[in-house]
Amino acid sequence: MKKHIALVIIILVSISLTKAQKYTTKSGTIRFSSETPLEKIDAVNRQVNSALDVATGNFVFKVLIRGFEFEKALMQEHFNENYMESETYPNSTFSGKVVNIKDVNLAKDGIYKIVVEGDLTIHGITKKINTNGTFEVKAGKISGTATFNVAPKDFNIKIPQAVIKNIAKTIQVDVKINLEKLTT
Repeated sequence: MKKHIALVIIILVSISLTKAQKYTTKSGTIRFSSETPLEKIDAVNRQVNSALDVATGNFVFKVLIRGFEFEKALMQEHFNENYMESETYPNSTFSGKVVNIKDVNLAKDGIYKIVVEGDLTIHGITKKINTNGTFEVKAGKISGTATFNVAPKDFNIKIPQAVIKNIAKTIQVDVKINLEKLTT
């Protein structure tokens, strides 16, 4: 009987430790910008879902494409209807890993350089990406930032000839997240 009780205690402790290893947010931010001599285009999405398993380094994002906000309503309409085809491709996702998660000490406040790699899916096309970023650990929370570039042509996003000079060949993407421990 004592062995069964000990086994149950070990299982319960393992489950609670596993849950304590997961961090999430539903309010991350992704900003992108395109700058050419003819036009500067910026958009921001503040409804980014993300989860990190610090035990494994597994890292995921999900972004609702229609959540991007533009300065001009017409830009937002064209982005969703003509370029991103949001009805057909409503989300963008990233599924990957923080390669050097073991370098991040959650018990010690500080700024840690990270390397993230994985699969980015935009407009129904999946491509491997690899980028550097930072995690800042402060009071048991993780703030993350990263910047990378995306070429619309790599994701089969068609730009009409009439505006091709208005949109950069590569778009800068800035990611900011504040992760908190997942609680049950």
